[in-house]
Amino acid sequence: MARTNTADDRPQVFGSHRFMVELDGMLVAGFSEVSGLSVETELEEIAEGGVNHYMHKLPKQTKTQPLVLKRGVTVTNELWTWYSNVVGGTITRKSGSVILYNEKDVELRRWNFYEAFPYKWTGPELHASNSAVAVESIELAHNGLKAV
Repeated sequence: MARTNTADDRPQVFGSHRFMVELDGMLVAGFSEVSGLSVETELEEIAEGGVNHYMHKLPKQTKTQPLVLKRGVTVTNELWTWYSNVVGGTITRKSGSVILYNEKDVELRRWNFYEAFPYKWTGPELHASNSAVAVESIELAHNGLKAV
């Protein structure tokens, strides 16, 4: 007997708008955007004598992209302070997670990052002619990313 596909058979996909960022076990609220959840393994191409229709592709080093965290400017100044300490020579590394939730606030996926520190802070663009939210961003170098 042939089976018909129903909505329950299709894989469920989730929106990208319900997430939190955790640093050293503390939820850091209010980030409006996270980017840089990216891992790439470089390839080395090797030609084999007499084989002209393809090249062997071998994995080399794996690298991650920096995480970019953006949020509206708030009363607290912890992101600037963390970055300012790096400028002053005190590097405090923090591990953390980016956590994706479903519409019922159940955790769906977690991306853990390790030994991160800020290397760039960007303040808001200020324009008297519009009423957009003032956004700051911080870029984090880290030592690995793992999807859990």
